[in-house]
Amino acid sequence: MTLLHILILSLIQGFTEFLPVSSSGHLVLLPYLFGWQDQGQIMDVALHVGTLAAVILYFWHDIWCMVTNFYTYMTRGFQQRDLNDSVRLALSIVIATLPAIGAGFILKKVGLGDIRQIAIIATTTIVFAGVLYAADHFSSQKKGLNDMTLGRGFLIGLGQAMALIPGVSRSGICISVALSLGFTRVAAARFAFLMSIPVIIGAATLTTYDAVKAGTPLIWGDIGIGIIFSALASLAAIHFMLTFLARHSLNIFVIYRIVLGLMIWVLL
Repeated sequence: MTLLHILILSLIQGFTEFLPVSSSGHLVLLPYLFGWQDQGQIMDVALHVGTLAAVILYFWHDIWCMVTNFYTYMTRGFQQRDLNDSVRLALSIVIATLPAIGAGFILKKVGLGDIRQIAIIATTTIVFAGVLYAADHFSSQKKGLNDMTLGRGFLIGLGQAMALIPGVSRSGICISVALSLGFTRVAAARFAFLMSIPVIIGAATLTTYDAVKAGTPLIWGDIGIGIIFSALASLAAIHFMLTFLARHSLNIFVIYRIVLGLMIWVLL
């Protein structure tokens, strides 16, 4: 892979991971548009590790509070008085991760080749634009992160599991489900971003293990460049998204998805 190729992939991944437009869909689509060889799952995961670093840096205070409060809750024997908002949020993220783990193992057995098709990306891009629009315009949007429960977290996690299909958008479907449950746009986005941490860690670990076991060469220079630039783009995207959602609806992303999906069908 050339440096330009890696930089473009990194920027696309970083910007689109936290926008409800499907980063995976874009990463699969780019090789078809520019005639590039598919970068493969290893590079895809490397770019996601960059977004992971960005989430940890941006939400370090929230993460620190969840870790320290959960440690207190656990070491004190899981007392009800220690079950505060940070602990509930941490538990909700854990519960929300379970559906993605199950779906990931199923797809791993079945294989990802059949769902990384351009026709599927075009279809899901358009269909889930409608889901995003409906969730944004027909929900109460009154709940904050303090209202998160294990049940609500699990429902959002079911949406996250669907995002294993390229074109669905992990952040898009998680935000859509959270909005449908009555959360504000900003709260929905924050939870969706925090949910990415365990999923990316798990995917990166398993994919790297399989690659090493299979003897796949890991070009660490390319991987390192991808991680760094993906992280920088992700930091910018997270800040933009949270600022944007505090004042605006998701209409611009709905329109983008529809136009993108139609363009893909024209190319087909």
